[in-house]
Amino acid sequence: MLISEKLKSNRVCTSFEVFPPKNDMPFEPVKNAVCELSAFSPDYISVTYGAGGGTSKNTPEIVSFIQDELHIPSVAHLTCASSTKEEIDVILNELKSRGIKNILALRGDIPDGVQPDDNHYRYASELITKIREFDCFSVGAACYPECHTQAKNSVEDLMHLKHKVDCGAEYLITQMFFDNSALYSFLYRALKVGIDVPVVAGIMPVINRKQIVRSCSLSGATLPSKFRIMLDRFSDEPESLRQAGIAYATEQIIDLISNGVSNIHIYTMNKPEVAGKIIENLSSIL
Repeated sequence: MLISEKLKSNRVCTSFEVFPPKNDMPFEPVKNAVCELSAFSPDYISVTYGAGGGTSKNTPEIVSFIQDELHIPSVAHLTCASSTKEEIDVILNELKSRGIKNILALRGDIPDGVQPDDNHYRYASELITKIREFDCFSVGAACYPECHTQAKNSVEDLMHLKHKVDCGAEYLITQMFFDNSALYSFLYRALKVGIDVPVVAGIMPVINRKQIVRSCSLSGATLPSKFRIMLDRFSDEPESLRQAGIAYATEQIIDLISNGVSNIHIYTMNKPEVAGKIIENLSSIL
């Protein structure tokens, strides 16, 4: 099923993100994780492409497993910074041959030592245009509620985002954020410039201090004082931080749903027990 169609419903839509094994690692742990996640009846599961395309060979296999064996719609992430145009063609043809219908189009991080040239798609908008030529995929894209780290300002960032939508992005999934007011402001500003496709709120449950500090430095997400206090209080107590992180993510989602944000995407980090606890906390709401 096309994710763009799922997101048109008026009910709350919940989904998960997982990452595939590195190219030399076994598949079983990831397959076990998605099997556990499937028990929570997500509307779809997305599978990342890996930094620098490092897990690109495994993404299609995991996506196929989710949709063909677990019968859950799945989204294949696809980044273009680390692949030539010819390599992107090969990947798109493989996804098509596997019957994969949904792609999240991303530029991705430019690998060290790689200088993109005319044989690379330089921006996600160019990749989206290429994907749309196949006429068989539903295409999503990423957005940054607090502005892309490489954009000069939020106005420029929104113009680039509007261009991605004009090129064919049918929905947007946000980078993680920890202050819901940042998302509400973003949604208002996006509508003002004509971005009216569904926006899916990406939620990262925090269970590891080092991990979240690194992720925020890469994504540009700010940490509100309430969140920082939680990190400082429980950073040396792993189980307490895990419980507090789950509670914080649950509270975030409740506030989002209460304010009309009906599409929620949980970055699971391949930890189904964490995602499951959040879903359990929201059972009546969902």
